[in-house]
Amino acid sequence: MKRSLALQKGLPILGVFRSFAAVGVDPAVMGIGPAVAIPAAVKSAGLEIDDIDLFEINEAFASQFVYSCKKLGLDREKVNVNGGAIALGHPLGVTGARCVGTLLYEMKRRGKDCRFGVISMCIGTGMGGSSCF
Repeated sequence: MKRSLALQKGLPILGVFRSFAAVGVDPAVMGIGPAVAIPAAVKSAGLEIDDIDLFEINEAFASQFVYSCKKLGLDREKVNVNGGAIALGHPLGVTGARCVGTLLYEMKRRGKDCRFGVISMCIGTGMGGSSCF
């Protein structure tokens, strides 16, 4: 939603959508899309991985989540700080909304010390998607 419309409706501004990236990897290694999509979205936002304060990575499978964190060298204190899909649930068709909602409300809770956040998920058949806020 545009900022002007949110303000007109009296809605709070929870975040700014900065970038999105969708990437493909070999379907034989399906699930590792976030490891490639996150750097693409972060770069598209004009940021570096180290600039990101929080990550919300949907871990449909624990192994792909662990792989993505290790591959990108993410600080585990910044990733899925309230639990991820395994703990919170993995409703079909709602992954993006769940990740965005969880990330933005945690960023709001942390205040000014939390400027940038990233969500990511594997999309299936070798795809990965990621957004920066």
